Parts: sequence; structure tokens; C-alpha cells
Amino acid sequence: MSVARQVVVEADGGSRGNPGPAGYGAVVIDPATGEPLAEAAEYIGVATNNVAEYRGLIAGLTAAKALFPDAGEALRVHVRMDSKLVVEQMSGRWKIKHPDMKPLAARAAAILPPSSVTYEWIPRAQNKHADRLANEAMDAGRDGRQWEASASTAALDAPSARTPGTPSPVQGPVGDQAAGAARARAALAAARGAAAPAPDALFSLPEETAESGGEPTDAHPAPQQSAEAPQSGWGAAPDLGAPATLVLLRHGETALTPEKRFSGSGGTDPELSAVGRGQAERAAGHFAALGTVEEIVSSPLRRCRETAAAVAARLGLDVRIDESLRETDFGAWEGLTFGEVRERYGDDLTAWLASPDTAPTGGGESFAQVAERVAAARDRLVARYAGRTVLLVTHVTPIKTFVRLALGAPPEALFRMELSAASISTVAYYGDGNASVRLLNDTSHLR
Repeated sequence: MSVARQVVVEADGGSRGNPGPAGYGAVVIDPATGEPLAEAAEYIGVATNNVAEYRGLIAGLTAAKALFPDAGEALRVHVRMDSKLVVEQMSGRWKIKHPDMKPLAARAAAILPPSSVTYEWIPRAQNKHADRLANEAMDAGRDGRQWEASASTAALDAPSARTPGTPSPVQGPVGDQAAGAARARAALAAARGAAAPAPDALFSLPEETAESGGEPTDAHPAPQQSAEAPQSGWGAAPDLGAPATLVLLRHGETALTPEKRFSGSGGTDPELSAVGRGQAERAAGHFAALGTVEEIVSSPLRRCRETAAAVAARLGLDVRIDESLRETDFGAWEGLTFGEVRERYGDDLTAWLASPDTAPTGGGESFAQVAERVAAARDRLVARYAGRTVLLVTHVTPIKTFVRLALGAPPEALFRMELSAASISTVAYYGDGNASVRLLNDTSHLR
């Protein structure tokens, strides 16, 4: 018969802006001595408090399981968090209604058998260790780096004795704590590499509220030494509700991409190359790990439909086609390089670069025409997906146009943006008509 082993997990997460730069922290504690057995923290980019708190819970449970990989159902984990929402939802007393929170809760529930985990709400003042870890992770993200355990001082803020509610001491040996902590760090690193979102690739999620079966959470304040940390983007005012978030994914590479040839909607409609299919799969894994995309809309062109299909297969979603998301029709320039166009159609190219109203040679589409259809698509999509997150799989010109319009930038801004194959950009649209560009040309999921 296996010897029962018990540990305490304390977890926390926060966002400076809600949504804003976010991070989580978790610590696994020996209930007999109060000593930390393993710590975990990570900067996760722009997210909400709820997302960061769930990510902290997932990290803490993963670390606890890694400490005692052979314990099986004999392992007992008592989770202590200052998030009433997470504690009540994971305890089964509050229903999880928001679709963006369900995948995170499911990930947490799948780590250990439900009978092995109990939950307890504690005041924030009793969750100092995890809180400090989360803030260290956010500080690291602010400075453009990731949190490192070797540099952490979070244990110095931890209380010397745990408050009532901690489970009874471990029955039987706790094992080699140093080796267990090493296993926990390795497990967490593997989990991040396989499933966790890249630090700067997260986009915001609407918060669960009391009306939807949860409890509102406060913006997570930075500690005194981090009060100067800047916020990112605009938080949704209570009367505006959550924004419509358009996640803009450029399709993966085709045979024309590395040669930098014009490839619009009037050409050969190429398929993804082997490289492009790999990029689509990595993007799919990225969005599956986030668990935030609720709908997928794609350009009708083959390279986008193939990219969208890879993501949809991982997420279990359907793909809706929107003709307005197609690439520009480049007329006679289709399949040519920029140099070849300059050599053959020099005057037309000069005029095209000088005015958004000029179309490519041979009856192609002007940037002004593209902007008109993209703006109409934006208005439809924002109205349809208010308060939700939708993935748009499209092309260079439509994505740049979404961003340009959100920024209120002039048409020549299109020539001042770089968009790599399978890159991710994000724009959020609020109820008062304002927009916030949260991400541009992120390719961290491809590395």
C-alpha cells in the first residue's frame, strides 16, 4: 500500500492593467515544516488576472506531481489561493460559464485525480510567497527577460509558519527534496516548452464576473519596488464591457514566400510549402495551449484555409470563410519579385508607391479599395464577436490594414510594417469605438 504524501500548493497570478503585463507564481510547501519544496513563476505577456491565476494553479499542481511522480493517488495536494473565483470554480461550487476559462480549468483538473486535490481560499496577506513570485515574473517581463529561480527572493517574504487550514503533516518520508525540486523544475520547463504560450504572445481575455457565475477580481497591484512598471494598452471600462479581440494570423509560407514574390488574390493560389505546414502546426499548438480562441475566420485563399484548418483541428472548431479577408489583387505583378516589377512596370510601380488610390498594372486592386473592404469586415466582425476572441487567418495587406486603421496611421504606414509568415498580431476593439493594438508580428511560437 502506498504511503500517503501531502503537500500544500500556494498559487497566485496577476496583471498590471487587467488586461496588461501578467505573470504567475506557485510554491509547493512541506506542511510539516513550512519549507518550500519547489517554486515556479513565469511572465506570460498580456493577459487578465483570471488567466494568470489559473496558470499559477496549473504550474503549482504540475510541480507537486513532479515532486512525487510515483505517488499516484496516494498524493494529497491542498491548494491555497486568494482568488475566490478559481477556488470556487475548481471546487465545483461555481459554474464556469465563460468559454475562455473552461480550457484552463480543464487543464488544471487533469493534472491529478480530483479526489487528490482540495481547495481553500485565503486572504492575500497569507499568500505572500506566491504573490511575490508572480510580481517577480512580471518585473522580469517588464525588463525583457524571464524569471529565474536562482535570482528569486520570494521566500524571504513567506511567513515563517502557515496559518490554520494547512493539512496534517506528511505521513511517511517526504523524499529527497532537492531532487524533487529538480524534477519539478524539469517538468515545468517541459510543460512550458510543449504547451505554454510564449511570453509576448498572449492576448487579453475577458474576466469572469459574478453575473456569469464568478466573482470579479481586482487589478493585481505591483509591489512597492515595481510601482513604476508601465501598463500595456487600455483596460476595458466597466460600462464598456470586454473588447472584441481580433487575433490576426498570417498564413504559413508558400513556395513564393521566401522569394518575396507578389502573391495576391489574382494569381495561382499556391498551397502551403512543407515549411508552411510546419509553421501552421506550431501556430496550432500555440493556440491550443492558450485555450482562448472561440471562433476561426479565414480568407478564401488556399494558403489561409490550410493554415486555419491546422488550428481548427487542434481546437475542435469550424472555419468560417470571409471573402473580405483575401489578399490584394496585384494584377500583372502576380508571381513577380519587386525587382522584376520595377524592371517591367517602373512607372506604374512608382505611382503605386506614391498613392493608395493607384492600382497595380493590369487592373489590380488599390490599397484604398483594400482598406474599404477591410474596414467593412472589421465592423461586421467587431459587432458579431463583441466581448469574444476570434482568430482571423489572412494575409499581409489585410493585417497591416487592420493595424493601420486601429492606429489611425496614414496609408504609407503599410510600407513601414514587417509581417513574417505565420506571425501573430492582435487588435482589441472596445464598445466606445476605440481600438488598441496589442501585438504585431510576433513569431515566438515558431522558435
